[in-house]
Amino acid sequence: MAKRRKVGNLLGLHIMAQLSIRPLHPYEIAAQLKAFGKDADIKIQWGSLYTVVQNLEKHRFIEAAETVREGRRPERTVYRLTGTGRDELADWMRELVGTPEAEYPKLQAALSVLGVLPPGEVIELLEQRLGILALENDRMRQDLRTLVHEVPRLFLVEAEYRLAMREAEVAWITGLLSDLRDGKMPGMSTWQRIHETGELPDDLSDFMTET
Repeated sequence: MAKRRKVGNLLGLHIMAQLSIRPLHPYEIAAQLKAFGKDADIKIQWGSLYTVVQNLEKHRFIEAAETVREGRRPERTVYRLTGTGRDELADWMRELVGTPEAEYPKLQAALSVLGVLPPGEVIELLEQRLGILALENDRMRQDLRTLVHEVPRLFLVEAEYRLAMREAEVAWITGLLSDLRDGKMPGMSTWQRIHETGELPDDLSDFMTET
């Protein structure tokens, strides 16, 4: 079971990871996260970066190393990772890598109530999704083929994982579409009739009531 973290925002994990290499001020942290495309790995609210930095400092995971000024720019605080922060970073990483945790993708949420749309429209929408995924996955493969000759694989594994998950999605949707087009999905006729009449059949209505 996942621990309750004092700073649970995954942006905090990435900030500590950056600071485990060398001290940085928040502007440099943001620049590096953007440069390495980390916004493709986690949902980053850039406006909250300073708040997460403050929370990490509050819990003594990071600390001010020095204050610097460049020209007429305002002073900037450079932060470094503390010993406590290094332990928290390692413990958090071990949990994330080693312990599966339930996740809630948006597509999964939509599939759980798929019947609100008629089967014909669902087929069209899934075909549309497949088309988008095909283009984006091709681009990701090309990028990886290029980067693998320039960047150590250690820094590409998250992109490999993201592509593998998207390819698995393509394979699953392709199978579902085949069943929908061929009418192999059980209850297809009932599903269609509900949208034609606007009424639930008695047996389905009883099932919904009982559950």
